[in-house]
Amino acid sequence: MNLTAIDLFCGAGGLTQGLHDAGFKTLLALDIEPVAIETFKMNHAQKVPYILKQDIKDLTAERIFKDTGLNKGELDLLAGCPPCQGFSSMRTKNGKVKVDDPRNDLVFQYMRLVRELFPKAVMMENVPGLAKDDRMKKVLKELKELGYHVDDETVQVVNLADYGVPQRRKRMVLATVREKAFMLKKPNMKKKTVRDVIGGKNALPSVGSSGDILHDWKTKRTQKMLDYFEVLPKDGGSRSDTPKEYWRPCHLKYPQGFKDVYGRMKWDDVAPTITGGCDNPSKGRFIHPEENRAITLREAALLQTFPKNYKFSTSKGKTGVALMIGNALPPKFIKYVSSQLKDSLLS
Repeated sequence: MNLTAIDLFCGAGGLTQGLHDAGFKTLLALDIEPVAIETFKMNHAQKVPYILKQDIKDLTAERIFKDTGLNKGELDLLAGCPPCQGFSSMRTKNGKVKVDDPRNDLVFQYMRLVRELFPKAVMMENVPGLAKDDRMKKVLKELKELGYHVDDETVQVVNLADYGVPQRRKRMVLATVREKAFMLKKPNMKKKTVRDVIGGKNALPSVGSSGDILHDWKTKRTQKMLDYFEVLPKDGGSRSDTPKEYWRPCHLKYPQGFKDVYGRMKWDDVAPTITGGCDNPSKGRFIHPEENRAITLREAALLQTFPKNYKFSTSKGKTGVALMIGNALPPKFIKYVSSQLKDSLLS
């Protein structure tokens, strides 16, 4: 039995992919970014009847009811990830400063639709910083008043590496069911490693020979960077493992800062958090464990648990693809959470 879902702030479609893998049918998806909607349509247009490129502030319950044929209270799951840049640890300096970003209040637009649609279950994913923000206190208060189950476990900050995602990625997840107790359970599963996903029998063909633009997209590197690749130890090497003559001036001046940049991934460990700079060695530990190159966009997408054949629009170039991959919700994690919600709804 396919339960119904709506995907708000759908991005490239990682959430909907996870929902579909768990057996939900996404009836409507919304995002304001054209390239994200283009990518979403490339993968989900045949299964999602209504894909809207518009501001959530302009989306009404009346429009949703008219399009989907649902009435208030009939939607099984409202899911989404309001833009999180204003809550990120980088921008807030790990919570030490408050950032005045208008996107922070989009969580209230999300809650407006919770009120108006009154779904049977609600799921929201975001950066850990939102969990301690005053806005989340207001969200939980309103959810409780509406009849959703709220306790100390309703909002959790989890490491997605514990849920089969092959990367260290801490995220906040809110999951609740109307008028029924619900608690997201932590799985007991073996962690997936970089080797499990892009090494050994799962290694992709040589860059330039796969026929997949996300894997074959070459990047011009300076000779200095190519020389750096040569001296960087394989399988987890860091810049601190290389002679200082290869260090950048900023690292010589501040040797303790951002130690992961210009580092290699480790085969038998999870990857670092895949970000919007995932193909750039200067943005994190994004150098291939063995080969003298950064990971490719396809490898980054696989580490985010997207299917191998998942398509991404290249209309905004390589940077645009990397940003969509880094901002995406890992489908494998969404499948896990939504499967538990599905079981609760059907019990």
